[in-house]
Amino acid sequence: MSAKPRVLVTNLPFAHINPRPLQMLEDAGAEVVLNPLNRPLGEDEYAEMLGGFDYLLAGVEPVTGKVMDGEPNLQLIARIGIGIDNVDLLAARKRGIPVTHTPDGPSPATAELTIALMLDTARGVGQADRAIRAQGWKKMVGVRMAEATVGVIGVGRIGKRVIRHLTGGFPGVRILANDIEPDAEFGNELAIEWTDKETIYKTCDFVTLHVPRTALTLNLIGAKEFAMMKPSARLLNLARGGIVDEAALAHALRTGEITAAGIDVFGTEPYIGELAELENLTMTCHMAANTPDCRLAMESGAVAEIIRLIEGKPLGIPVAEIEYERAAGALK
Repeated sequence: MSAKPRVLVTNLPFAHINPRPLQMLEDAGAEVVLNPLNRPLGEDEYAEMLGGFDYLLAGVEPVTGKVMDGEPNLQLIARIGIGIDNVDLLAARKRGIPVTHTPDGPSPATAELTIALMLDTARGVGQADRAIRAQGWKKMVGVRMAEATVGVIGVGRIGKRVIRHLTGGFPGVRILANDIEPDAEFGNELAIEWTDKETIYKTCDFVTLHVPRTALTLNLIGAKEFAMMKPSARLLNLARGGIVDEAALAHALRTGEITAAGIDVFGTEPYIGELAELENLTMTCHMAANTPDCRLAMESGAVAEIIRLIEGKPLGIPVAEIEYERAAGALK
């Protein structure tokens, strides 16, 4: 390591709402360099830029083995956010580079935007707005959440918050849920019905996804799953791009296999494609966690991990061992 710890921040943007995370690093004696290109980095330029840095504060751009080789003495990859699908965990372990993330930071805001998009699709808010702007006047016929059946796939930090919002705000709503490790106590508390994914697809008025992107969840929702859904169903994806087959989603929305969808994440971002042509789809630009409190929690949480290493302390939130096991399984 250099005498003065050097930190490369590739996440865009960083400390733009609250300067505290940047100040934390400077107070710890670190030299901080923000992504000078102000755009997502290609693999080669990422590897070249990383040279000479001790710590990496990463966003959603791919951190591959080749990128890591740009700095053989890299001490830490601190991911700003919950997902670590963009980090090659096995490559990091092979090189002895620990990886951390901030799983709690984005959860409150993401759960709330999920409810917002759910209500939008329930009542056609976005469609009515677009119609008025085009000098139309289309009164949408919607559905009430209190009379709906909502399927939640992935009942972790965010999925649980979504369920609490639904059951607390819409008495009478029915919750069907699916998770690889069902939380029986939580389910009993809120009268959740645990079931398989197929039952959710066939039964629910709303299907909302809150799973990580892994080999098991890539294209989790495609043509087969849309064919199972009711024509009145709505789909929400605020998890990760790639979990929903975008071509299949476009077909389902065009043909009326489902009524509407709300999407915050895409396979390639910024998104350009046929989904933008569809009236019955509300899209947001991967902004679920973009509130002042949650941005601060994510950024300061990731920075705190770097400061722990600078001060010779153990990491607070290293990526769980099960994530490495999943990554290893994806290669078999």
